[in-house]
Amino acid sequence: MAAPTTIMMSLPQIAKMIDHSLLHPTLTDREIHAGLEIAKRYKVAAACVKPYSVPVAMDVLADSGVLICAVVGFPHGNSTTAIKILEAEEAVKAGAQEIDMVVNVGKVLGGDWEYATNEIRAVNDVVAKQHGAALKVIFENDFLHDEHIVHLCRICTSLPVAFIKTSTGFGFVKQQPSGLYASRGATAPHLKLMMANVGPNVQVKAAGGIRSLEAVMVAMSLGVSRIGTSSTVAIMQEAALRGVENTPKEFALMSTEKLKGVK
Repeated sequence: MAAPTTIMMSLPQIAKMIDHSLLHPTLTDREIHAGLEIAKRYKVAAACVKPYSVPVAMDVLADSGVLICAVVGFPHGNSTTAIKILEAEEAVKAGAQEIDMVVNVGKVLGGDWEYATNEIRAVNDVVAKQHGAALKVIFENDFLHDEHIVHLCRICTSLPVAFIKTSTGFGFVKQQPSGLYASRGATAPHLKLMMANVGPNVQVKAAGGIRSLEAVMVAMSLGVSRIGTSSTVAIMQEAALRGVENTPKEFALMSTEKLKGVK
């Protein structure tokens, strides 16, 4: 089937795709509070915060309709399963309605699928079954090969979890020959691979490097349900300047090959 050349969208539709990210390690309490106010102003889907910020998010976002999402095992996924369970349970008890958990990347790369499955299942049991919250499983695709992504899609479908997610935004890999580190984040090929291999009851979240309206539009066109970004203001302002309104209108979609962020 040919890729769409246009897409219908509105300002509320774009906002409700966004998990506004407040995860940079240097963010101060004042900056986190300001970011939560941005999430509330634009009525995004969720504010994604570090676990210790859940209580302040509860205060700022009360009665706003914006969900609170806390990260677990972030950003490298190396905590023990017991610690991930404890961290997730503490966050949902504090008020988080969603949890973004990073898989144990080393176990995935080593092919220890029993460990990976058991860990995801254990956290999902606490988050979803015991507390009625939604679990998003972060793959960190920059570190993985296609076969790892496909296998994780199948695991997450079989359990099932609520969402699978491309990246933390902090999965830096060494770039040759410079030796510098960079993160690609969400890419169109990875999103297509995830959409093709995940079951219909599991949604896909694109995160990492999504900073423009065009990147959001590409994600929408591929069937992605959520995007994680710290560029909410820039994206919403760009949408308004482009003529996106509160009621849906049709817009031309740029080729994914020309995009930075979702490539």
